[in-house]
Amino acid sequence: MILVTGAGGKTGVAVLKALVARGAVVRALVRSNSCRAALNAFGVHDIVAGEMDDPRAWSRALHGTNAVYHICPNMSPHELPFARALVAAAVAHGVRRLVYHSVLHPQIEAMPHHWAKLRVKEMLFSSGLDITILQPTAYMQNSLTEWERMVDDGLYRVPYPVDTKLSLVDLDDVAEAATLILTEAGHSGASYELVGTAPMSQIEVAETFGRALQRDVRAEAEPIEVWNHRARNAGMGDYPRETLTKMFQAYARDGLKGNPNVLGWLLKRPPTSLAAFAARMAAIHA
Repeated sequence: MILVTGAGGKTGVAVLKALVARGAVVRALVRSNSCRAALNAFGVHDIVAGEMDDPRAWSRALHGTNAVYHICPNMSPHELPFARALVAAAVAHGVRRLVYHSVLHPQIEAMPHHWAKLRVKEMLFSSGLDITILQPTAYMQNSLTEWERMVDDGLYRVPYPVDTKLSLVDLDDVAEAATLILTEAGHSGASYELVGTAPMSQIEVAETFGRALQRDVRAEAEPIEVWNHRARNAGMGDYPRETLTKMFQAYARDGLKGNPNVLGWLLKRPPTSLAAFAARMAAIHA
């Protein structure tokens, strides 16, 4: 049985769907029961609700499992303590196999959530567990927050310069790779960068969506102060807002650039292109 943590988020859902499609026996650890019906709908019925700082929740979640896919809640200030609690519980329950969902270039100290994942990776090296680290770049799915604006106004808005270059990846490709790594031998001790595209400017991203939508779409930079004000008014907490602000500033300086070769090797096919993803989204929303 494979435990997927952080299973109520979009990454956890994608990984669970891929595992279920492959016939794996799974259990989901979620923060609350509010997503139980959604998980049941695609075949996940073994669900444990609890917080990642609760040893009793970890004990219930890990009992009878032989592998864990660990996803910390996005932008959590508790990345390292949560991972430590998981490792302690895994050792106590004799669960040795752990695949950790990290991020591309965790070495970038200017992005606190990247740096926290590097600290977790450092801790895992001395855990005695059989570990694999996955390091995905930014999801193509993140672009969908701008979908209505692209469709209605022909604008793709980002809180950094439009010439900023980012490598992207389809979350479905990440889930497929995670499933292969969890269900096949030969991945112990590996760290894999999961990148779907060469670096693309936001101008190129907007034009790619425009071709799929058969209309002009123009990239537009939103001042970080305006984004910050909008995020605060939408109810985003201080820590995630400040962390995202630092991420956007790091993107503006250096971008987030990777190479798709490793993901192609894992999948045994070319990773999904942004053009193919955009066409798929256009067909779904038609």
